[in-house]
Amino acid sequence: MAKQQNLHANVSNGNRLRSGCAGLDDALLGGFPSGHFYLFEGDPGAGKTTLALQFLIEGVKSGEKVLYITLSESREDLLAVCRSHGFPSDGLEIFELLPSEEDLRPESQYTVFHPAEVELNDRMKTIVKEVERVKPDRLVVDALSELRMLSRDSLKYRRQILSMKDYLTDKTCTVLLLDDRTTRDDDLQLHSVVHGVIVMEKISRDYGDARRRLEITKLRGSRYRAGYHDYAIKTGGVVVFPRLVAAQYRGDMKSSSVPSGIRELDTLVGGGLDRGTSTLLMGPAGCGKTTVSMQWVTAAAERGENCAIFIFEEGMHTFLTRAAGLGMDLHSQVQSGRIRIEQVDPAEMTPGEFTQRVKASVEEYQSRVVVIDSLNGYLQSMPGETYLASHLHELLAYLNNRGVLTIVILAQAGTIGSAMQTPVDISYLADNILLLRYFETQGEVRQAISIIKKRSGAHERTIRELALGPDRIRVGKPLKEFHGVLTGIPTYLGSSKPITENADGD
Repeated sequence: MAKQQNLHANVSNGNRLRSGCAGLDDALLGGFPSGHFYLFEGDPGAGKTTLALQFLIEGVKSGEKVLYITLSESREDLLAVCRSHGFPSDGLEIFELLPSEEDLRPESQYTVFHPAEVELNDRMKTIVKEVERVKPDRLVVDALSELRMLSRDSLKYRRQILSMKDYLTDKTCTVLLLDDRTTRDDDLQLHSVVHGVIVMEKISRDYGDARRRLEITKLRGSRYRAGYHDYAIKTGGVVVFPRLVAAQYRGDMKSSSVPSGIRELDTLVGGGLDRGTSTLLMGPAGCGKTTVSMQWVTAAAERGENCAIFIFEEGMHTFLTRAAGLGMDLHSQVQSGRIRIEQVDPAEMTPGEFTQRVKASVEEYQSRVVVIDSLNGYLQSMPGETYLASHLHELLAYLNNRGVLTIVILAQAGTIGSAMQTPVDISYLADNILLLRYFETQGEVRQAISIIKKRSGAHERTIRELALGPDRIRVGKPLKEFHGVLTGIPTYLGSSKPITENADGD
C-alpha cells in the first residue's frame, strides 16, 4: 500500500522512469513520465521486443514489479532473446497468452457469437486477471496487432484499448504497447489515446547494413528531443544515438593556437590553427593531406594532449607505417593512449553512431584534436548528399563549442590542373581551408600548400612547396619565382632551388 502511494506521488511530481537505454533516455530528456501508456510502433525486426525487455529489466533493477504479456511470441522465445543479449531474467514475469489447442479445434468455433469476439473477451479478461495477480509497476503488452485482428473493426479496438487504459491508470502502472504495423493502413486512432508514441524504422540500403532510426512523435505534456535518432541492435540490447544539438554545448573557452611543430607551416597559417575551429584540408589523392594532419596530431600528443583520429579508407597498419617513414612516432603515442585511432566502416555505421563516437572521444577521452579522414568516407555513410551539410554542421559546431581543433580531409577528383571536382561543397562550414596541389616543374611533379581561408586571424597569402620524406615533412619558402602554381603548370620566372635548400635554412 505504501508503495502504491509513493507511485501516485511520483506521477504527480512528474517522475521519470529510465528506459534501460541511455540514448533513449537522453532523447526523452530523462526517461518516460511514469504512470502512463506508451506506444512503440515498428516493422517486424525493428527491435521493439528487445527495447521493451530492457525497459522491464531496468524496472527489476529498481526493485519494481514487472510483467510481460505476450500474445504473439512464446515465453521461451522471449527468454532466448534475453540470453542472446545477456539480460538477466530473474524477476522478469512473462505471461504467455497464445491460442490453446482447445481453441483451434473446429467444434470450439461454433457459437452464437463470432469466434473472434468470444476470444477477444476471453483474452481481455485473462489480461486483467494476470495484472491483478502480479500488480506490476511496469507492463508490456506485445503485440496489439493480435487484439486489432480480434476486434474486427477500429471502433471496438479503440474501446478495448480505452478500457484497458482506464483500468491500468488506477493501478499507477506504466505501460508499453507494442504494435508491429502489419496492416497497410496507418491507424492513428490509437495515437490520440496513448500518452506517447515512438516510431521505430528499419530502412534497407542498396549496400551494407540496414539503417535503423526512431522518432518520438508524441510525448504529452513533456519536452523531448524531436527529429530522427539513429539506433542499432547490438549484443547487450538496443543502443540509441540521440541527434546531436550543438547549441546545448555552448560555453566559454580560452582561445589559443595549436602549432604543427614545423616553423614554415606555422608561419604559413599565421602561427598555428586555433582551438575551437575546424580546418578543411583539400586536394587530390596522394598530395599529403593526411600526412599534414598527422603532423598536427603528433605535435599535440608530444605536448601531452589527447587526440583522436577517425579513418575511413586507410588501414591501421598502413597509416602507422606511413607516419613512421616520415619521422612521426604515432605508434608509441597510440600505445601510451595519447592518440586513439578508430577504423570506421561506412557500410556498417550510421551517421548518428559516428557522431556518438566522436562525441565520446571528446567527453570521455578528453580529445583536444580530432581528425576525420576523410569526408569522402563520411559521405558514403549518408543515405544521400542532401543532409550531409546539416549533419556535418552540427558535428563541427559541437566540436568548436568544446574547444577542439578539428581537421577534416576532403579528397578532390583529379591530379594536375585547376579543374578539380569536389564531391560536395562544405567549404563554407570550415573556419580554415588548407589547399594542396600538384604542380609540374623541371621535369618533376611537386606539391604545393597554401591557406586560402582563416576566420580567426591573419595568415600568409603565399604558396609554399611541400615535400614528403624521406624522413620528415619539409615546407619551403614562398614560391615567388613561379606564377600559376595552382593551375598545375606554372610559369618559371627565375632560378629555382630544390626544397632541401629552401627549407629550414639548409
